[in-house]
Amino acid sequence: MRADVNRVYQEDLDYSVSLEPRAKVILHNDSLTPYDFVIVALVRFFGLDAHRAELITWTAHTSEIALVVVLPIDDAQKKVGKAHFAATLEGYPLMFTIEPE
Repeated sequence: MRADVNRVYQEDLDYSVSLEPRAKVILHNDSLTPYDFVIVALVRFFGLDAHRAELITWTAHTSEIALVVVLPIDDAQKKVGKAHFAATLEGYPLMFTIEPE
């Protein structure tokens, strides 16, 4: 009987997680934001390791855009807001957009 209770609980948990809408965070290249600042922002606000952050920054630099992460939409909005705020404080036009997954 105990295994059935755990199974039902796990099914309920999986169902609630799957209903949360997810979004893609996209980094856009610009000619004013320093390369190093973008890497630091990706590490600090999106929790990426430095190697992954550099790869994403390079991709945006060479292709104009790059996928950063896919997150629940609320988390994506919070992280993008923090990154935009930090860039604005430094006077940089760093731009992320959010798209539905």
